[in-house]
Amino acid sequence: MADGYYTDKRDIPLYNVETWMYEEFEIGQKVRSIRRTISEGEAMSFNCLVMDNHPYVADEIFAVEDGLFKRRLVAGAMVFSYGLGLMANNNIHAFSYGYDRLRFIGPVFIGDTIHTVRTNLSKSPRTDELGNVRVSYEVFKGADELVLYCEHLQTVKYRHGRPAETA
Repeated sequence: MADGYYTDKRDIPLYNVETWMYEEFEIGQKVRSIRRTISEGEAMSFNCLVMDNHPYVADEIFAVEDGLFKRRLVAGAMVFSYGLGLMANNNIHAFSYGYDRLRFIGPVFIGDTIHTVRTNLSKSPRTDELGNVRVSYEVFKGADELVLYCEHLQTVKYRHGRPAETA
């Protein structure tokens, strides 16, 4: 049988590929990302890509003269994308099922530095092959100012088949 993309006869592991299974998600486990500073160029590129030309994110004069914060904001969709991207993995056994409880808690400005904390919240059997795993993402700017919260629901393959239901 031919080797697949994720295997090699020489047993050389593929870089940056995770193989966590449902059973390996520990409830309560937290991990923290590296930090990321958001530049003006990438903020404007993002705005152009998604056609977000709201004056708070695209108009310096409006933001300074008439805006609530007196500075331009980074688009919330970009903060969401970057915040989750900082925790992105390449787990070949997990699939995104959706997001819940997305909240933009505080403003993020051009030049702010963000990082993300992911917490494994819960897991439950779903089908004979996949279980649900719910994790939270908390995006912070600076050292500890919470600016975004959401929960990510994933389906993850079982290692040994569907676990017995617990009471």
